[in-house]
Amino acid sequence: MNSNPNEKNRFKESLLNKNLFAITYELVPGRGSRSKVQDNLLAFAEKAAFGGKIQALSITENAGGHPALSPGVLGKEILKLGIDPLVHLTCKDRNRNQLESRLFAQGREKMHNLLVMGGDYPRYGFKGFAKPVFDLDTVQLIAMVDEMTRGFEVEKDAPGGGAKLPPIPFFKGCVISPFKKLEAELMTQYFKLYKKIAAGANFVITQVGFDARKFDEALRYMRQNGLGVPILGNVYIPSMTVTSVMHQGSVPGCVVTDKLMSMYKEEARLPDRGKKNQLIRSAKLLAILRGLGFDGVHIGGSQLTYEDIDFVLEKGEEFYPDWQQWTREFSFPQEGGFYYYELDRKTGLNTDAPINRHQSIPQKSAGYRFNRQVHKTVFDEKGWLYRPTRAICRKISGTFLEKLFTRFEYLIKFIGFECRMCGDCTLSETAFLCPQSQCAKYLLNGPCGGSRNGWCEVYPGVKQCIYVRAYERLKSFGEEESLKKNIVPPRDWSLNRKSSWINYFMGKGHEALKRYL
Repeated sequence: MNSNPNEKNRFKESLLNKNLFAITYELVPGRGSRSKVQDNLLAFAEKAAFGGKIQALSITENAGGHPALSPGVLGKEILKLGIDPLVHLTCKDRNRNQLESRLFAQGREKMHNLLVMGGDYPRYGFKGFAKPVFDLDTVQLIAMVDEMTRGFEVEKDAPGGGAKLPPIPFFKGCVISPFKKLEAELMTQYFKLYKKIAAGANFVITQVGFDARKFDEALRYMRQNGLGVPILGNVYIPSMTVTSVMHQGSVPGCVVTDKLMSMYKEEARLPDRGKKNQLIRSAKLLAILRGLGFDGVHIGGSQLTYEDIDFVLEKGEEFYPDWQQWTREFSFPQEGGFYYYELDRKTGLNTDAPINRHQSIPQKSAGYRFNRQVHKTVFDEKGWLYRPTRAICRKISGTFLEKLFTRFEYLIKFIGFECRMCGDCTLSETAFLCPQSQCAKYLLNGPCGGSRNGWCEVYPGVKQCIYVRAYERLKSFGEEESLKKNIVPPRDWSLNRKSSWINYFMGKGHEALKRYL
């Protein structure tokens, strides 16, 4: 049963139709194959299919890093009900081979809509915390899916090498998190978005947020920078419990400010715990996003019924003609937070003028300056040590001296960069900060969306996000935009525990595969 590239994809058609405002809703499966949670999700899906107002149902994959029913299983049942599933595909739990296997399965089941993400860091599982995988990052995974849409060509050295597989008509989206406090956090999110779209992302969904100016910023930035794919704004309707957890910073990438938390606490004293106020507020945000020019909205929340969502959609229609009057109700900036554009005081949104990011330039560190110079001297073709180093590496490659040389290299790089001996060094791409040892998710093409105030999602208050640090280092030399210019291919595990210097001069590793935008 081969997939037909011309098969109808209702969600894709709705999102690409400029005369239609697309609606998706997020379902969160629970643990167990047959439970009340799964039954409730299918009951919601049945009503959504009958109602006809929602174009796709998004299905999370192990949300929060905890095990749950596979979204592909639920998606298959939802597809039979007559509504398109939008299946989450994350990097956290599978290596590239298992991801490819799952994609073949989804292609066969005709579940072609994907939301590609890194995923929440794996946590509670059988007898303790699970091992994180992150063999691919989101940029690399999008690139792999994109190749499958054109017809995946099997590597020549693999069984069946050289064969071209039938194309699978995947429609793949990605996520952007514009609700960041620091300049370095925000800009690296936008730089990574360049890579995701260059790799083949067909649409974008924003992370959860409650700041109209940030929504406007994301849309404005994409338009000004030629990132011409559809974008959906996230309309999240939280319960009081979820709001408190977000306020504490325990939900990666989601920000609830003190001001917003105070408002929710006040409303929680009402007989309905403030639920109606939250639904009306969400309807206003839906109207704002439509008025700003978003192509649709991605609705989510906890303890919601289909009737709640239907209410939000109807109220959103009612509020839409006067959307501009509601924008100031969504002014919840983080204290001292960075915005890419100048404030439009008339609307409370943004002007088209970017702020001057170069008013403040970080100080050049001596260590970073030294590493740059060494790299230029030894590994740049114009460097005066390039030719002799290349000659030495090629001479000892494959001899008994290679093992001693590898240990020598590892000693130097472990002391300087906490080296993990990946055999394919990417230090020069990340301002001499090692993603294999210093990024909890081993990301090679930019940050995840989970940082908060510059701190790593996994080690808050302990480790800074390496891409925040890399941005600051690069900005000190006026080179921060380099973080969006190249796509680093996946790590080749056949090079593990070998000399990256020898591999570099022998033409192995990512340098031989790297794609530039």
